[in-house]
Amino acid sequence: MKANLEDIAKAAGVSKMTVSRVLRGGTGFSDDTRDRVRKVAESLGYVPNKLAAAFGADQASTLVGMCVPRLTSGLFGQVLDGVDRALSRLGYQLIIGANNHSTEEEEAWVRQIVSWRPAGLILSGRTHQPGTVDLLRQAGMPVVEIWDLTTSPIDMSVGFSHVDCGAEMGQHLLRRGRRRAGYVGALARADVMGQARLDGFRAALAEAGHPLVASELLLDMPGFYAGLYGLETLLSRTRDLDVVYFHNDEMAIGGLAYAQARGIRVPEDLGIAGWGGMEAASILPRRLTTTVVPTTAIGKAAAEALVARLKGEPGQDVTVVPTRLVPGETG
Repeated sequence: MKANLEDIAKAAGVSKMTVSRVLRGGTGFSDDTRDRVRKVAESLGYVPNKLAAAFGADQASTLVGMCVPRLTSGLFGQVLDGVDRALSRLGYQLIIGANNHSTEEEEAWVRQIVSWRPAGLILSGRTHQPGTVDLLRQAGMPVVEIWDLTTSPIDMSVGFSHVDCGAEMGQHLLRRGRRRAGYVGALARADVMGQARLDGFRAALAEAGHPLVASELLLDMPGFYAGLYGLETLLSRTRDLDVVYFHNDEMAIGGLAYAQARGIRVPEDLGIAGWGGMEAASILPRRLTTTVVPTTAIGKAAAEALVARLKGEPGQDVTVVPTRLVPGETG
């Protein structure tokens, strides 16, 4: 039989409420009482019921839901790590879901998680179904939108501008003397944030009088091989490009592999640039031209903003976490 609060109260000679307050880190009792209750709980092998604590009607939920585009994303894995570490330190538990870059799937997930009465939610991106927004506003819980910054959030926003990332890379490559740029992307018609980077990149090039020459938007998931055959397909149609901007670093590394296999010199014959600052890029012979995203910092900032709102502490509705362009040696 598992020991419960009543067993501990009888053994320690105190009330059940006192036991509950001691084990939850409350106040209003002597040090002797606290020490006695904890020793009795340990001797009886008491294990707190976290599920009851999360859903108990007598106290606020300790569950926080977070929905990301893909559970297989390396970048979002780091964001999740930042969120989880911060929430654990602050006494909350994380529930994770994925929407597969679909706002319809996100709405279905939100409807499920809201029925569990979580303390708050963290959502990726700024684009949601109208029903999702209405549901969250009716629920009245803290909501943090992360990754793609919005100045008009549902509640709070933590992140950066993907349009600015693309524009900054376009301007950098133009300063390097590149004039005939191409683009290789993935998750066509699904990843609105990847599309936002392409929009910023395209706008910067056009403004300088050197519009984007060609693009290859794949329906596939981003990855090394997708970058390889994406570049192969792009160059089969347009051979005179002098630089290619990729959806992310994994795809850029795939592009580098294709260039090496075909004897294309980088950056002399073709410049290559990525996005994300992924770990795989750190072991390349030449440093990849890319944009580093502070993934863990975004997760930490989102978790802390949400908990601060729960505690009624003052905070910002919009938090900008800046990215950093790395010039590298491939662009």
